[in-house]
Amino acid sequence: MLIRTGLRAVIPAAVLAAFLVGCSAATTTDGPGGDVPYVDPSAAVAAAAEADGASPMATPSPTPTLVIQEDPSAPELVRDAFAGLQATYQDGCTPGDGNCAYFLGRVNDELNRLDKAMKADKKGPGHFAEPVAWIGTLRTTLDGDVSTPNLEKHRTELTGTRDRINTWMQGHPEDYR
Repeated sequence: MLIRTGLRAVIPAAVLAAFLVGCSAATTTDGPGGDVPYVDPSAAVAAAAEADGASPMATPSPTPTLVIQEDPSAPELVRDAFAGLQATYQDGCTPGDGNCAYFLGRVNDELNRLDKAMKADKKGPGHFAEPVAWIGTLRTTLDGDVSTPNLEKHRTELTGTRDRINTWMQGHPEDYR
């Protein structure tokens, strides 16, 4: 009796498993099945458009929502250079620690990037006269020496120039938005 009850449970399970194995082994390369013809999706779109009396149109390619710079060979935009300078606010250093060389070098590089972008901007360097002058003064102070000891020596001037430019730019949002 116990064996008959066990067989009643096992036989349906075995039959179901055989069906599942048979179904999972089916493969087709031309659509849903050999008896159903494959229809190219573009033909279906064309037929639907024809039925509506409209001509089929290609789907437009996606366009970017934000164009950072239209011409890659053009000078960097002030907005992008200023964003790089603002990113230095996420970091800092204490003179003598390992991060100071990186941090001060980066502030100097970002100021130079911004200076170059401001001078190349279509508004002209006269629009950015104060920030360009502050960066020029800093460049004179550094005297071309961008070694870690010299940057640490002029740490206050580097961060001070960055802070003055940040304040100036905040008063001119049209230049970075």
